[in-house]
Amino acid sequence: MIDELYSARILGLAANMPHAGRLATPGGTGVRVAKLCGSKAVVDVSLDDDGRIQDFAQDVKACALGQAAAGVLGAAVIGATVDEVEQAREAMLAMLKAGGAGPEGRFEGLRALKLVADYPARHASTMVAIEATLDAVKQALARKSPDTRTSLAGAA
Repeated sequence: MIDELYSARILGLAANMPHAGRLATPGGTGVRVAKLCGSKAVVDVSLDDDGRIQDFAQDVKACALGQAAAGVLGAAVIGATVDEVEQAREAMLAMLKAGGAGPEGRFEGLRALKLVADYPARHASTMVAIEATLDAVKQALARKSPDTRTSLAGAA
């Protein structure tokens, strides 16, 4: 079963890390660490006038499973809203902990990690990138004052 977990598909996703690095001037930054294994994700985002992810960078130091999740996330995250990221996180948690089907839509690729459900010690490392992304987006939204959001929306 462990060989299936580290399939060629998972290893391929782990090797392809879209948007690796950091943003020079992020609107928000999220950092998550899986305490059990030390997997860590640092995510920077900037948002457009509508609150969608406009720019994204991730610095992920994780096992193959955490890197695979970050690879899928990085390939799909540009243009996502906070609601889409939240829904993906909730669907991932349900998939890992309660037999759920997994994320739909732009983040459906995360379903490739369904077998991780059988390995609870790997859940946290699989979640670090999406959790850090959600934190970064929420921070970026909080930094936009209501006055700024109104004036930006009027300019569009």
